[in-house]
Order: sequence, then C-alpha cells, then structure tokens
Amino acid sequence: MALTSEDRALLDAAIAAAERSLADGGIPIGAALGLNGEVVAVGHNERVQRGDTTAHAETVCLRNAGRRRDWHLLTMATTLSPCAMCSGAAVLHRIRRVVIGENRTFTGREDWLRQAGIEVVVADDPRCVALMRAFIAAKPELWDEDIGVPPHRS
Repeated sequence: MALTSEDRALLDAAIAAAERSLADGGIPIGAALGLNGEVVAVGHNERVQRGDTTAHAETVCLRNAGRRRDWHLLTMATTLSPCAMCSGAAVLHRIRRVVIGENRTFTGREDWLRQAGIEVVVADDPRCVALMRAFIAAKPELWDEDIGVPPHRS
C-alpha cells in the first residue's frame, strides 16, 4: 500500500525524533501520532536517557498525547517495527493504523496489530533502515540490551 501524504509527514516527524534520541545518546527510534494531517504527538526512545525500560518511542509518544477519546481515529508512524510492548499499547489504545518505517533490522509483533484489526503499512523507508543499521553496527551491546537479548555467556 502506498503512503499517504499524512503517512509521510508522520514518518518524517518520527525520523526527526529518532535522530534527536541518537544525538542525546539514546536508541534512534521515533514515533508520531496524527489525525487528519496534523501531528498530535511525537516521542522517541528514552530508555537510555531516563533509565526506564518502558520508555520506547511508541509508549513515550502515547504518553505525550495525553488524555484523549479519539485514539481509534489516530495513525501512528514508528521508525521501527514495534516490539510486543509497543504493539500491545497500540492495540490497547485501539490505534487505527500503524505505519512502520522499517522491519528489516527488527520485526516486532506486527501480527498482533493485524489480528486486532489495525491496518499495518510497512514503508520500508531507506532512512529508517540506514539509521538502525548504523546504530546496531556501532553499539550492538546497547541494541541487544534494548531488545532484551541476554549477554553472551563465555
């Protein structure tokens, strides 16, 4: 499915957030929520910066959106396929659509999103792929920590 102009704007906002996280020493993943062409909230992974294992980009974005009654009308764009926690949060909030920047470096629980009736659009955006590949190559231990891969045993 082709991206809409709203999808592109949300993904651009998510990528900008991911770049901010990287500049702050964090994991370069960003998310944005939108409605009718307007970005209503943005967030980036703050797990490293806050020392909070639940501060993934999507959950931070949801927190930044505040109290709402229109979750079922929102589209979320995220630079990386959402993990189980973030997919669950999208299902819980009844987000209508999720635009995924890329799922090459990590494939989360897209199946949960689809099973819940959420429209999933994979953009396969080269900017998102390049951002994650460069980060994983530069900081593999931090990446493994973020996605819960146990340390290698000797």
